[in-house]
Order: sequence, then C-alpha cells, then structure tokens
Amino acid sequence: METAPDDIAIIPQTAASLALPADLQTDTELWSFALLCWQKPGVASACLLLQQQGWSVTRILCAAWLANQRRTYTGLEAVTVTEWRNRVTVALRDVKRALPKESESCYDLRAGLARLELEAERVELALAWQTLNTETEEPAMQDRNILIIGNLTAAAPCADSARAAASDIHQLASALTFSRPGAQST
Repeated sequence: METAPDDIAIIPQTAASLALPADLQTDTELWSFALLCWQKPGVASACLLLQQQGWSVTRILCAAWLANQRRTYTGLEAVTVTEWRNRVTVALRDVKRALPKESESCYDLRAGLARLELEAERVELALAWQTLNTETEEPAMQDRNILIIGNLTAAAPCADSARAAASDIHQLASALTFSRPGAQST
C-alpha cells in the first residue's frame, strides 16, 4: 500500500467491479429461512461466535437450508458468491469493526455500516440461491439430524475448524432443524 502526503493511505485498485446477474432476486426462500433462523434462540450468537473463528454465516445458513430440504451441502460454492463475500461483505464488516464501539460520534456510521453489511449478506445469499435452487439432486436418505451436522461440517473454513467447533455444530444443528423439509416454524 502506498502512502500519500499527510499519512493518508491509498488503497490500490486491484480488480474490476463485480458483475452481478441482471435478474438477481434478493427475496428468496433462502433469505426468508435466514431471517427465521436468526430469530431462533441461540442461533445468532452461535453463528457470530463461529464467524469470529473464520466461518461464513451465509455458508452456515446455506448448509442448514439444504439439510432442511433433505439435500447435501458439499461446501463448494460459485466463484461469484466467494468473490462477493470477500470483496464486499467482509470489507464492510472490517470497516465496521475498525470503528470504536464506545465512540458516540461513530454510532450512526457503525449503524449504517451494519445495515449495509446485512444488505451485502442478502445479496450473497441471493447469489448462493441461484446456484442452490438450480441444482437438482435426489433427496438425501439419511436422517435430517445427521445430514445437518454433515452439512454444517462442510460449511467450515477447514477441517480443523470443524473439529474445533464440533460441540457448537451440534448445538446449532438442533436449533436449525425444522420439523419437516421446507417447514419454517418458530
């Protein structure tokens, strides 16, 4: 990174703008599922704890949604999803985290960045939805509780992260499993 006069950091532009599909719909079943899950006791705190350990909350939610559809999550995702997460969602989160929480003068800025981060996650889930919704696969025959644990494990950033978070995965699996495929009850 170059330094300009008066110690102003200049961030070099490293890539072109992201290309999003023109027909991208952000109000999807996956987004509705994510909102419902976030309201369930313990889900938000467990997801945010895993996020601090390098996990992607959107990958966790995709894994859970697929398990509730009796589908397997492989952990593979479209390049556009990963690129959006890395270049937009994480960048907004990093800026938000850089602001002092205790500073009243930054309150509105932090709140605005939090809203933008949520919208970035919504776009990220919409991008994931495009891939997940077009994939055709036979329903998994295994028990949904076992399936969701496998899916959440596949959502881990690496095998070591999954092993380290085994108890968190089991707790989250219980909270994110609904009574029947596609059912969304509280």
